[in-house]
Amino acid sequence: MSLPLLSKPPQLGQSLILVTHEFFPHRGGIAVYATEMARAAQDLGYSVEVWAPALPPGVPELPRNYEIKRLPIAGDHSLLSQWRMARRLIAERKRLRTAILYVPEPGPLLALLFLQYLDRLKPAQLVLTFHGSEIQWLSSRWILRWSTTHLLRKATRIGVVSAFALDLLRQHFPSATPKAVITLGALRTDLASCALARIPNPKPKTIILTVARLNPRKGQLQVIAALQALPADQRASLEYWLVGSHGKDNYDAALEAASLEADFSVKFLGDIPDNQLSDIYAQADIFAMTSMPHKQSVEGFGLVYLEAGAHGLPIIAHAIGGVPEAVAHGETGLLVTPGDTVALTAAFAQLIADPALRHRLGEAGRIRAIRHTWTDAVQSLLGQPVNPSLTT
Repeated sequence: MSLPLLSKPPQLGQSLILVTHEFFPHRGGIAVYATEMARAAQDLGYSVEVWAPALPPGVPELPRNYEIKRLPIAGDHSLLSQWRMARRLIAERKRLRTAILYVPEPGPLLALLFLQYLDRLKPAQLVLTFHGSEIQWLSSRWILRWSTTHLLRKATRIGVVSAFALDLLRQHFPSATPKAVITLGALRTDLASCALARIPNPKPKTIILTVARLNPRKGQLQVIAALQALPADQRASLEYWLVGSHGKDNYDAALEAASLEADFSVKFLGDIPDNQLSDIYAQADIFAMTSMPHKQSVEGFGLVYLEAGAHGLPIIAHAIGGVPEAVAHGETGLLVTPGDTVALTAAFAQLIADPALRHRLGEAGRIRAIRHTWTDAVQSLLGQPVNPSLTT
């Protein structure tokens, strides 16, 4: 989709204020998205300032190429966090009149839905990004749908992270689609330089890995069930590793029960820091994240698939939401219809039995992971680069 530049073309050093409730040390794809979009925008010549939740005691700030201001918010979507974000926006309203206000995730949206009716908050440009699930949530109640429609009218540009998210926007807020542009995520900057060809290393066990929070939407239970249905000789030759923080809705207990019933090894590795994940990926043979629909939440894209691909891992996933845009079926992995346990088991059986296929899919995933950059995403969202060195 081709769109014009922002209504007021950016100038070198123009202020861009990115507000987010998910940021380091918060983990997950949205936190990565906010971090990388800020970095790329600064590299392109914008003067970026990030407003993010306060750091926990004892956690140091990581060096960035842009300014970070920590706010007294908890990094959640609570009314208290929304209220404190709203107060900060009002307090900085004069600065915002000449700045691009960028909201890359749904955290601050409730504050904006309220503040949009106050004449005092008038940023020079309002730019939003939607990931998928929040579009369904915002359209689920008439008051939210009505207020969101008004906010989208005031937005200068609306980014969506996948064609799937664009379809959701078109379905629920059709009047906003002329402003929308797909801004695909990319590989984390610290991984882009180490996306190296994988060297086959036969081991006694085939290790299947999932890196995701322990949540029903991430589908860890479906992986265990599919693996349990494998022939006995394949079950005896595999291990399933789960990396991720504790979940909700008693999901931890359900996973623990399923792991005890399985007759293969299931290991819970906990929440491993990003800078140690490469060692885990290097030991794995297959990456699996079989996302499932859960309440109003759905996988809008899945940056972790790019991360796994960068480490040369073939992927098994469900063809749901924006996942088919992150995983190319038959090229970088195998996609299965959600709920089709027989097909999911067959996909695992195929990759476990065929190391050459695993290598081919993994190598294609590595190349695909580095094809797109965060600079591409910012340019799609904001227009052409304002840094003269990037135009030569």
